Amino acid sequence: MALQKTHSLLLLLLLTLLGLGLVQPSYGQSMYQRFLRQHVDPTVTGGDVKYCNLMMQRRRMTQFHCKQFNTFIHEDIWNIRSICSTTNIRCKNGKMNCHEGVVSVTDCRDTGSSPAPNCRYGARASTRRVVIACEGNPPVPVHFDR
Repeated sequence: MALQKTHSLLLLLLLTLLGLGLVQPSYGQSMYQRFLRQHVDPTVTGGDVKYCNLMMQRRRMTQFHCKQFNTFIHEDIWNIRSICSTTNIRCKNGKMNCHEGVVSVTDCRDTGSSPAPNCRYGARASTRRVVIACEGNPPVPVHFDR
C-alpha cells in the first residue's frame, strides 16, 4: 500500500514538473538540437558497420534500447537547412511541413544480435532522397521523416 502511494506521488510530481516546463523530454533539447544529435554528421562522406556501432552509442541511441533504424546525413548543416526552403510536401503523419532533398547518408539498422547498450548495426552508405520536417521562423529541421 505504501509503495503504491509513493509511486502515485512520484507520478504526480513528474506530471506537475512537466506541466510547469521544468522537465523537458529528450534531455531538455529542442527538437532542432535533437535532430542535429541524431541525424547530422558532416565529418564523413559515408559510414560502415564500425561507424554505425560507434555513432549510435556516441549519440545516445543505445542507452536503454537499441534504436532499430537511424539515418546520419553527411552534409553541412546549412545545406540541410536549405532543404527547409523547398516546396512543402505531406509528412507520414499527414502534416504539410515536410520537404525533400538529395543528400549523402549512412543508414544504420539494428541487427538484433546484441541487447542495449551493446547494440550492433548494419550500415548502408548512399546518396539518396530524404524527407525532413521543418518548423520555426526561419524554418529549421526538426524531424527525419524518411
